[in-house]
This record gives sequence, structure tokens and C-alpha cells, in this order.
Amino acid sequence: MVKVRKLVAAEGEKLAKKTGYRKQVLVCGGTGCTSSGSKKVIDALEKALKANGLEKEILVVRTGCFGLCSLGPIMIVYPEGAFYSQATPEGVERIVKEHLKEGKVVKEFLYQETVHEDGSIISLSETAFYKKQLRVALRNCGVIDPENIDEYIAVDGYQALAKVLTKMTPDDVINEITASGLRGRGGGGFPTGRKWSFAKASVNDVKYVCCNADEGDPGAFMDRSILEGDPQCIIEAMIIAGYAIGAHHGFVYIRAEYPIAVQRLQKAIDQAKEYGFLGKNIFGSGFDFDMEIRLGAGAFVCGEETALMTSIEGNRGEPRPRPPFPAVKGLFGKPTVLNNVETYANIAQIILNGSKWFTSMGTPKSPGTKVFALGGKITNVGLVEIPMGTTLREIVEEIGGGIPNGKKFKAAQTGGPSGGCIPALHIDTPIDYDSLLALGSMMGSGGMIILDEDTCMVDIAKFYLEFTVDESCGKCTPCRVGTRRLLQFLDKITSGKGEMEDLEKIDELARHMQTSSLCALGQTAPNPVLSTMNYFKDEYIAHIKDKTCPAGVCKALMKYEIIPAKCKGCTLCARNCPVGAISGTVKQPHVIDQDKCIKCGLCMRNCKFGAIYTH
Repeated sequence: MVKVRKLVAAEGEKLAKKTGYRKQVLVCGGTGCTSSGSKKVIDALEKALKANGLEKEILVVRTGCFGLCSLGPIMIVYPEGAFYSQATPEGVERIVKEHLKEGKVVKEFLYQETVHEDGSIISLSETAFYKKQLRVALRNCGVIDPENIDEYIAVDGYQALAKVLTKMTPDDVINEITASGLRGRGGGGFPTGRKWSFAKASVNDVKYVCCNADEGDPGAFMDRSILEGDPQCIIEAMIIAGYAIGAHHGFVYIRAEYPIAVQRLQKAIDQAKEYGFLGKNIFGSGFDFDMEIRLGAGAFVCGEETALMTSIEGNRGEPRPRPPFPAVKGLFGKPTVLNNVETYANIAQIILNGSKWFTSMGTPKSPGTKVFALGGKITNVGLVEIPMGTTLREIVEEIGGGIPNGKKFKAAQTGGPSGGCIPALHIDTPIDYDSLLALGSMMGSGGMIILDEDTCMVDIAKFYLEFTVDESCGKCTPCRVGTRRLLQFLDKITSGKGEMEDLEKIDELARHMQTSSLCALGQTAPNPVLSTMNYFKDEYIAHIKDKTCPAGVCKALMKYEIIPAKCKGCTLCARNCPVGAISGTVKQPHVIDQDKCIKCGLCMRNCKFGAIYTH
């Protein structure tokens, strides 16, 4: 019997009757919760169920990501909808005994936002984190067993493919995707339907469909989570794309360092072949399609489409000049469509529900939803999917739960190394492709790093530039030399040796890189620098003129000093200083030798009287 789960208790009641199980326990098996110990939780859960004779009454399912990664490992018990956060093997034993066996929810282990004052359970969809979300790409993540194709079929999986192959022409498919206004979720935002139409118009005996699952932005884990939680939806979408453009083979290019996603995707491909969704004469339509996985070695530049295809071909991942574009001459020199994971995750739903349904969400120029990996200085770290046009304030203050420790919101960095920083001044900006570009940032693949008042914006720009320097393939001079030269300028500024003329030189070099680099890596590498210079120029000036870091982050500009009136002469600071920079006698105020001090902060951390400060 197919075991389907819904995120509402009423459906859970029906479910228990259908499956023969009294209750079902969903445990997140995504990378985030796995890293925090969900496998141990599952092992303890299964062991406790067996010890209590409940193994035939309670179904345990390892799902994909629920979204609230900061609360992992996560367990949800249905039909009640009891949301247990930060589960432990020890706590599981109590949950099995008291909740699953005796019917009493263990309230102290619940995520507190899901509990009313009277102790009754609130639906997850009514919590602040989920209330404003709208799940399309993530619709099955945390709901179905990603390793069971029957569960995907039970939630309308492969219905879109059946509709396409039995009722629609390739032009019908492309027209529907074009009418939906779906734009590429990988960063550029190019209209998906137009890309497909270009590939279909290219005349060739062989064409290819590719999926970009490389996802190398620091802090980004959207595509990986979709593959871990709902791999069949990507397979279905790629088959539809193949039918639309006339391709019969597909490749998913995914990082080898995403083992859970790779394993689940391969299992999904094997199951799809077994069920006849991949292979010859699919649905008796005469259309053939097969696909395979290609593992990437973790080169950020291989997120660029031509570099990705070069890597699939077995060569060093380097971008190629365009034109010709991949729709004309792509993989192995053949017309190719390449979309990222999240873009494909929307395809089947558009086919099933229609383009008007999709355009009813989001904004006129950016319809639909967008998945973001929310991280940094934010209470609710995790995966969110919001309608385009949702404001940054709603994401930070409502969905994200605000900035922890009473700190103030300073900026949001979007688009990873290719993006920029949105300052607090623009916190009410609606998030869509055009709004972000107007602010000097970009959507990117969907990483959103929240920064608080303790963040040095010069240091943030330097962090992303260090990343692009390491990841530049070196093929073109503007990127290879330009990124290193920009980093030298930032190193100079953060070490207290900067000059005001450096800002003009940075701006000039950045503009040259944007217009002269071969691919988007070099063209967008200056964005973090330019956006922080634009909105936080006062911090750059403070580093250069005043030789201070306002946030107290840049070590070379910091000074640790002892307040004589507070110093008790306990000698604890001197005894912990690794370089002997602190001198003084017992019960007398001590002094820090600034020439010897390496700014490690050990003195401040060990002082029990608050006598040491930094400025």
C-alpha cells in the first residue's frame, strides 16, 4: 500500500487507516539533520519501537529537508502533527514510551512555536516560519520518502509527463512554459521557455538536456535539498524538456561532495527506469529518453553553463566564448538545454496546473516562488520558499525570526560571490530579479546571508573575493589578474595601509572586469566590493583615514588596552598571552605592548574584571 503523508492532522487520520499503521514518524534525512545526528536518532527510534513491540504499528520514514535546519534533528509524528526539534537518541526513548505507546505528547521536546498555551498543537503551516511560505519547488520535501517512487506517484508524480506525451505537442509544452514566465532559478533569470524554444529551433540529429546541480555558492543548499527530498521531480522535468526540444538523453552534473543527493538521485533514476518512465517508448508514445549522473570535483566555475558542459565532456572545466550559445552548440557540440535544479522543480507543476496558476504567484516580471538558503546572523537558519515580491523585512523579521542576541540588522548578502549586499535602508525592498539588480545585487541561486551590526563590510567583500580568487579557472586575464589585484587592494585597506586613491582604482578595475571577463564568474566577482563601497563607504574611509575597523573585526586595525582603574593585577592576562606582550606586577595595573600584541583576544577572554577593551 502506498504510504502518503500530509502536513495536516486530519489527513493523518485517513492515512493511518489506509496504510495500516497507527502512527507515522517522519525524520529529516537531509544533509543538515544528518550532520546533527538524525541517523543516530532513527537508529534509536527503530530500536525503541522494537523493544516496545510497536514496529508493526509505527511507520518510520526518512524524508528530505523540512526547512528549519537550525532545529535539527527534526521528527514529526502524525496524525497529531507533533513537531519534535533537536531530537536526541535519549529523548527518543521517552517519545516512544510516552507518546507512541501511551498517547501522551512529550511537550518539553516540542518546537515551542507549535504549542498553544493550553498545550494543544498548532499546525506547522501556522507558525511564523512557515506562514508566509508557499512551497512549489519544495512541495514534497519533508513530506514523502525520496527513495520510494510510489510515494512520488501518489502525489501526482509523472502525471505531467503523461499529459505531455499523450496530449501535448512539443510546441504546446514550450508555449505553456513561456506563458508561465518561469525564469531560470540558477542566477541569471533567463526566461526558460525562450531557452527551450531556441534549442528546439536548432536543427540537429542529436540534442541534450542538462541539469546544473553544481551549487557552489558559500551558504547555498537549495538544489541539494531538492535532490535529497524529491529527486523524481527533476527526472520528470528533464524528460519533459527532452520531449519539448527533441532530445533523448540527459545529464545531471552534481558535486561529488553531496553524497546523499547523489545516492538518492541514482536510486530515483534506477526506479524510474524500472517503472518505464525512462527508456524506450515512454507511455507508449514512441518517445525515448534516458539520463545519467556526472560527478563534479567541486570547481565553482563549473556552475557556468559552458564550463559545466566542458567538464561533462571530460575536459578541464573552463568556460567557452559565447556565441555560439549552448542552445545552438552546447554539449559535445550539439544543441543543449541547461537549467538548474530549482528551475526543473517547477516544470511539472506548471504543466499540471497551467501557466495562469503560476503567474498568479509572485510579480508580473518575476512570477512564481523562489527558494532561499537563509543563513548568517538570523534566528531561523534554514530553507525557505517565498512568493517573488516578498519583502526582505518579512524574510528577516517574520520568517527568519529576527537577529539573535538583540543585535541590529545591517545587511543581507544575496547571490553569493556574484551578488552584493542590501543595506538596512532597503529592508522593505520586494525580493525579485529586477529589484535586486537595481540595488547592485542579484538573485543568484538563492543564498541569503544575514549580517548584523558586528559585521565589517570591508571584511565581507574580502571574504567573497578570496573565494573567487581561489575559484577562477585562470583562462582569461581580466578575471585571473583582476580578482587578485582587487584582493590586494582590500588586503591593503584591512591591514591599515590603504589610501583614498585606492577606492578610485578599485572602481576602475572592477568596471573593466565586468565588461572584459570571459564568463559570469569574472564579470560578477567585483559585485560584493562595489555594493559594499556604495552603501558602506564610510567603513572603507574609516579603515583608510582613521586606521580603525568600526566593527572591530580587522585584526591589524584593532588595539587591546587595559583600563588601569579596573585592572586588579591578577596576572591572568599576562599568563595567557602567547607572545608575552603584557607586563606588570601582582596587584598593580598591567600594560599591553602594542608592538608585540598579535590581537588574539586571549587576554580579554580571560579577564574576569572587564578591564580589557578593544577599539
